[in-house]
Amino acid sequence: MGPFDDDTACDWGYDLDEAIPSERSAVLREALAAAADATGYLPYVEGTQAIAAAAIVAAHQPGGPALDAVYSPDCPRTDGPLDIPTDLIGLSLRAFDRVVAEDSHWRELWEEAGRFDELIAALAPIRTALHGC
Repeated sequence: MGPFDDDTACDWGYDLDEAIPSERSAVLREALAAAADATGYLPYVEGTQAIAAAAIVAAHQPGGPALDAVYSPDCPRTDGPLDIPTDLIGLSLRAFDRVVAEDSHWRELWEEAGRFDELIAALAPIRTALHGC
């Protein structure tokens, strides 16, 4: 139920690790904007990547939730904190809210599994850290 407990999110995290350090904020921005600016039905991949990106941004905020040392990208641990432009905080909130909205494949799959409310509770620290900024 974590933001990186999914192959799609792990693959995105690998892309973040492989990006040139100065371009990592652009990788975050791209994933977040793909969800936040989406119109119509939000595909699963965009939703999953946006939740993962929001988790990275949240982890870099004061009191933010720690990243999973096994599944999350290695770059914040190996290269030090990422450069997170302040506008990514608001973009992360918009993306998070868009992913959990009614017209999202990500949400639909978790509802079908009967675990959506449990998942939202598990991800609440991410939204709380972003909202607290």
